[in-house]
Amino acid sequence: MKIGKKLNSVALALTALSLFLIFFLSAASAATEQGTPSAGTYYAYIITGVNGDTVSVIDIATDNVTATVDVGVSSFGVAVSSDGTKVYVTHQSNAGSVSVIDTATNKVTATVPVGKNPEGVAVTPNGKKVYVANDGRNGTVSVIDTATNKVTATVPVGSYPCGVAVNKAGTKVYVGNRVSDTVSVIDTATNKVKATVKEVGSPYGVAVSPDGSKVYVTNAGRSGTVYVIDTSTNKVQTALGVKPYPFGVAVSPDGSKLYVTSIVKYPDDYGGAFSVIDTATYTAIAIMGVGFFPDGVAVSPDGSKVYVTNELSDTVSIIDAATNTVTATVDVGNGPFAFGQFIGPISPVPVANFSANPIEGKAPLTVAFTDKSTRSPTKWKWNFGDGTTSTKQNPTHKYFKAGMYTVTLIATNDNGSNTITKSDYIQVVTKPVANFTSSITSGKTPLKVTFTDTSTGSPTSWKWDFGDRSTSIFQNPIHKYLNVGIYTVSLTVKNAAGSNTVTKTDYITVVAKPIAEFSATPTSGKLPLTVKFTDKSTGVPAAWKWSFGDGTTSTKQNPTHEYLQEGNYKVTLTVTNAAGSNTTTKKNYIKIATNTRPGIYSENKI
Repeated sequence: MKIGKKLNSVALALTALSLFLIFFLSAASAATEQGTPSAGTYYAYIITGVNGDTVSVIDIATDNVTATVDVGVSSFGVAVSSDGTKVYVTHQSNAGSVSVIDTATNKVTATVPVGKNPEGVAVTPNGKKVYVANDGRNGTVSVIDTATNKVTATVPVGSYPCGVAVNKAGTKVYVGNRVSDTVSVIDTATNKVKATVKEVGSPYGVAVSPDGSKVYVTNAGRSGTVYVIDTSTNKVQTALGVKPYPFGVAVSPDGSKLYVTSIVKYPDDYGGAFSVIDTATYTAIAIMGVGFFPDGVAVSPDGSKVYVTNELSDTVSIIDAATNTVTATVDVGNGPFAFGQFIGPISPVPVANFSANPIEGKAPLTVAFTDKSTRSPTKWKWNFGDGTTSTKQNPTHKYFKAGMYTVTLIATNDNGSNTITKSDYIQVVTKPVANFTSSITSGKTPLKVTFTDTSTGSPTSWKWDFGDRSTSIFQNPIHKYLNVGIYTVSLTVKNAAGSNTVTKTDYITVVAKPIAEFSATPTSGKLPLTVKFTDKSTGVPAAWKWSFGDGTTSTKQNPTHEYLQEGNYKVTLTVTNAAGSNTTTKKNYIKIATNTRPGIYSENKI
C-alpha cells in the first residue's frame, strides 16, 4: 500500500498525530531541564486505546506496564509535570478539555475546559502553567494555572497549532502551526506571541535543546525534513534530511543527540524508521527499523534509553542509547501515540513478579516458585490456587490433584504492596485419552475435511496420520484428500503424563462418480423363480435402486427377488454416492419358462 493512500485513510487522525510528537517532547525536555535526576523510580505515560481513551503507565526501571488509567475518549496529548506529581491529557470529544491525573493514585482529579480540538500540551519546568494548543483555523493556545486548574489566558497563534514545547528556563513556548507553516514563540511572562518563525513546512513535532539555543521541528511530509531554528534570531538555521514523514522528535539530556521517528523507511514502504542525529555535525549516527507507524518519542531522564510508540503495532520500542539498538518491545494498549515521561522520583513500592519450574506435569507435581519482584520487597504472600498459601520468598509447593491452578503473589515493603496474578499458571495433568471428530466422513474428490480434537486430559501436542501418507501436528487441522479411496485416520496426543492413540479404521471415504453393474443367478427357470442379484458397481456407491421389471423395486445392495409370472424381464440398477449417480439396464435379462409349453419360453416382453 502506498504511504499516500495510508495518509489519506487516516486523515482525521493526522491532526492528532501531528502533536503527539510534541507531547513526548514536552515530557522529555522537562526531564532534561531538571538537570541530573535524583534517585528514584521513573514512569512513562502513553496515550493508548481505540480513539485514545486510556493512558498506559510504564515503569522504566522494569519496562513493564504497571497501570492503565481511564481518561475518556478522544485523548490526544499527554505531558507530565517536572516533579512527577501530575499528568495532563488533552481530549477532543465534545467540548475540548484537559484531564489532570494524580500520579500517586493514577486517578483523574480534575477536568479543565479549554479551546476546541486541543492537541499538544506542555508543562513549564516550575509546574505552574500548562500550555495547550487548540487545533483550528483560528488557532489558539490555552494557558492553565495548575494551582487552580483554570484557564487564565488564551493566546492567538497560527492556523491549526499542534506541537508545543517549553524551553529550560520556562520563558518561551514554541508552537508548531501546521497549516500556517509557522512556529509561534510565546513569552510566558506576558502570554503574548513575541515572534513568528516562517518557512517551516507543516510543523508537527517540536523539541527544544537543553541549553535553549535551538528548536527542532519536524515537517511530516514525504520529503522528510527536520528544521533547526536558532532561538537568538528566530530564523531557520538549516534543514536536516531524514526518512519520509517524520513525526516525533526528542533531544538527549546532554543535547548531543537528536531522535526522530518517521512513519516510513522509504517512500513506498511505511514500516517505521528511527533516526539518531549528531547535533554537532547534523549527520545521522544510526537509522533503524522500529514498529509500525511510530509516532511518539521520549528519552529517559538519565539518557540511557529512548522510547518510541508504534501506533499500528500496539507496542513501544525501547532503544539502548549507547548502542543505538532496540533492546525490548513492550505490548501496550491499542494504538499508542502520545508519550509523556515521569520526571521525578516516587516512593519505590514493589512490583510483584515471579516464575515457577515446572509449570506443567503429572500429579503429584512439585513446583519451585522464584520471587522476581523488584524494589526490594521484605514480605511475600503466595496463594497457590489449591487452597494453600506461603509467606516464604521462594517456596516449593506440591500439587496432588489434576487441574489448572491460578497463582497470586503479594510483595510488600515499607512503602506499600503490589499484587500479581497468573491465571491458569500451573497445569497438573493426567495421561490424555485421544479422540476426534471430523466435519465430514465421505465425499467426492478433492475432499476437504476439518478434524477436531476432542481428547481429554489436556494434551499439549498432537500427531495426526490421515491415512494418505500425510500428517499434521496442529490440534485441529484441515486436510484435503486428492485421491479416491477409503482412509484410516489416527491421532496421537501427549502431555507430561504420557501419550495415547486412537485409530478410526476406514473413517474417511473419498469417492468418484460410481459405474453401475450387477449380475444375477439364476437368470432363467420355471415359476416361481427366486433370483439373487449381486451389485458389482465400481466407485463406492452409497445407495442402490433396483427395478426388477415386474413393477417391484428394492434399495438393498444385494437383494433377492421372487418372480411369480412367466415372461422376459428387464432389470435396472441405479447407484449413487456423493459424486453423482449412474444407471445400467439389462433387457430380457430374466426369463421365466411358460407352464403350458415346457422348455419353451413365452415371447411376451415386459
